[in-house]
Amino acid sequence: MQSRTPAGRTGRPRSAAADTAILAATRAALVELGWSKLTLGDVATRAGVAKTTIYRRWAGKNELVVDAVAELFDELELPDSGTLAADIEGVVLQFAAILARPEARSGLMSVVAESIRDDALRERIRASIVQRQKRLVLEGRCRAERRGELPPEPNAEEAARTVDLIFDIVAGAVVHRTLVSAEPVDAEWARSFTQVLLLGLAGTADDARAAQAPRGPRT
Repeated sequence: MQSRTPAGRTGRPRSAAADTAILAATRAALVELGWSKLTLGDVATRAGVAKTTIYRRWAGKNELVVDAVAELFDELELPDSGTLAADIEGVVLQFAAILARPEARSGLMSVVAESIRDDALRERIRASIVQRQKRLVLEGRCRAERRGELPPEPNAEEAARTVDLIFDIVAGAVVHRTLVSAEPVDAEWARSFTQVLLLGLAGTADDARAAQAPRGPRT
């Protein structure tokens, strides 16, 4: 049976080695050239393949860049740090470190901008990056339930909405902080962000007041 390429064409079975080389070459080109100067011909030369090999797999530059960047986010792992708060802080710092890489920064910002005019590209970003990384929220919630940190969610639809919301909050905050504001995501910021996420504004304000309250003499 013949395999299908991303563009829906039929042909010879795909080579995993060629795919790996092409995606790695794309990331290298993003580092050296940036998205605007990257060409499929340059990627083909770097990967040691014919340009037609790339076109059999990807419809164009934007689709190729999405898949190359998606591999970077697949490196994310939810650490098992013993508490939900520490787990969140750990993955936030990992996420920010990936976004700080020039290939991720250049590639992601460019394809997101291009997707404003391209519904199919927007869907590819959603499927290849967003949906794949929601696994981290699911894993973190399940782990927290096993620890007794969170109650089980009996309603599947409500649980799915919560996963979407948590992912949007975390990803939105870190992307904005790193790529839009160009501010550092360090351990202190990750800790403060996690407190707001888990406790809400009222909870963090209560904690701050408690920390600032004068303590009585020791007895």
